[in-house]
Amino acid sequence: MLYVVSKVFWFCVQPSGLLLILLLSGVVLLRTRYQRTGQRLVLASAALLLIGGLLPLSTWLILPLEDRFARTDISGRPIDGIVVLGGVEDARVATGRHTHALNEAAERLTEAAALARRFPEARIVFTSGATEIISAPTIGADAAGIVLRDLGLGAGGRLLLERKSRNTWENAVYTKQLVDPKPGERWLLVTSAWHMPRSMGVFRKAGFPVEPWPVDYRTAGPGDAWRLFNAPSEGLRRFEAALHEWIGLFAYWLLGRTDALFPAPQSAAAGGT
Repeated sequence: MLYVVSKVFWFCVQPSGLLLILLLSGVVLLRTRYQRTGQRLVLASAALLLIGGLLPLSTWLILPLEDRFARTDISGRPIDGIVVLGGVEDARVATGRHTHALNEAAERLTEAAALARRFPEARIVFTSGATEIISAPTIGADAAGIVLRDLGLGAGGRLLLERKSRNTWENAVYTKQLVDPKPGERWLLVTSAWHMPRSMGVFRKAGFPVEPWPVDYRTAGPGDAWRLFNAPSEGLRRFEAALHEWIGLFAYWLLGRTDALFPAPQSAAAGGT
């Protein structure tokens, strides 16, 4: 039930959904005695489109997330396993078209494949279940598993698919149950850089020690802080990703799924950040 509530809540507060609600409400009210309120709602929707779609607000929100965790030093001891979080695959299209279907987070999969070739003894775990609440459910791990096997990474039983999880918390819990990591093993966590703080906090809370390997950066660095967007859709997409993560960090902290509001690298975490 909590999962469904979170999906409905996010639909209403995500910038594109809020923009639609404001605009439609304003247009309806323009034809009533609440015309002034309708005008304000239409103006608010225009302001949201300008601020969220063209101005660099979303970049300011996403930069702290992307810069929080650097890639771990993978020299020295070998890597025992690689955990790849779902979100890269479009399972519905892959199922319907019987082909590979990836989205703009495809680096999660390509980087994982590169790491797997670099560490041929490492186990690879892709974790993603069915996230749909309206359409027929499709399993993300199944779609990604086809891609990884076609890349030659399924030999020897090293590829494991975790098919039950619907969110980041369940990614950590079910993956730990699946792989049963042993003390002293080194596991890399591959996910988008802007999603890494919440992911690291969740895996720590679940008792699964992992080392960060962020991918799928949306910015080139601090130099992007004043860069305007070429199209409102581009800005809104980044705005939604960043806002979703900040809300997710706060919600997971309230729910006790992470011990820190803004998880940090271990050396900094000791200082209470």
